[in-house]
Amino acid sequence: MHAPPPLPARSVVLRLILIAAVLSIIVLAFGYVGGWLAPHRLTAQRMVDQLQANAGVFPGYRRNHAKGVCVVGYFESSGNVQAYSVAQVFAPGRTPVVGRFAVPGGNPYAPDGSVPIRSMALRFTQADGQQWRTGMNSMPVFPVATPQAFYEQLQAQQPDPATGKADPAHLKAFFAAHPETAAFLAWVKTARPSASYTTESYWSLDAFVLVDANGQRHAVRWRMAPEASGATPGGSDPNYLDADLAERLAHNPQRWHLFVTLAQPGDPTNDATRTWPSDRRDINAGTLVLTGTEPQASGPCRDINYDPLVLPHGIEASDDPLLPARSAAYATSYLRRTSEEAHLPGTAAHTTPEAAR
Repeated sequence: MHAPPPLPARSVVLRLILIAAVLSIIVLAFGYVGGWLAPHRLTAQRMVDQLQANAGVFPGYRRNHAKGVCVVGYFESSGNVQAYSVAQVFAPGRTPVVGRFAVPGGNPYAPDGSVPIRSMALRFTQADGQQWRTGMNSMPVFPVATPQAFYEQLQAQQPDPATGKADPAHLKAFFAAHPETAAFLAWVKTARPSASYTTESYWSLDAFVLVDANGQRHAVRWRMAPEASGATPGGSDPNYLDADLAERLAHNPQRWHLFVTLAQPGDPTNDATRTWPSDRRDINAGTLVLTGTEPQASGPCRDINYDPLVLPHGIEASDDPLLPARSAAYATSYLRRTSEEAHLPGTAAHTTPEAAR
């Protein structure tokens, strides 16, 4: 066989210019995403930096919802949502679940009664290997609708070095500039720290999209409604939530019903500060059954990033701008806490400081 004739010098130069142009576009794209070319643009790094400025840095822990506990169990699908989504998790049968209850904030030693909000994060692992990860909170609305507004809220909440608390004037100015927080503030006025994770309802807050077998798209939100009730006050124990959960699970599994709410035309899917009308159809998708709990230091939830954009076929993200921001911030937090593992005295490269404590 004869070797192909060499390319003319002009062709070689043009190819090199094309390659250089493509590489330049890639570098510029990474620079834009990372914020290097626009230092004042909000990035996941800046968001997580602000979380750290507010709560301090606790190596190896999540930058938000740092205090938590692992749970395991399964989801028993009713099959009622199959008409709206091809996701295997909605087919009749059981899907294993690894979850995590947590308290908001970056301090893993904060008292359980310090805030009235609880969170539930779940990872469903389908038989086909696809996963559905979701993070929910025990409040029906989110304070703000955009990542920029959330960042400004964190800035307003940053403690004053002189007092160790947020400046009331900064908070007042923030809420005055963000009237969309009204629904959340109304909820806060009556909210009280619950004495049990198991008696709380948990809302997705963000909207998502279910896709059926015909490719039809259905905007939804969801919530977990508990079967348990009647928790006793936590008292002076700063860690009463974990103790209550362990005691309840020692006697019986704990159950929630997953309700999927279908949107109607005109219902906002890009604004987590606004609830949908109460007459929207709720579908009981099945029952979450939690059977056991383990400390997050050594439990199965320890190394899971509960990224809300890890979705199986049949569930998609909506146009809510908080979703990609949450995903990026979770990834940044995950990279930071896992990269800290090897630099902590007495820990192996595969062991988190939570496990070392």
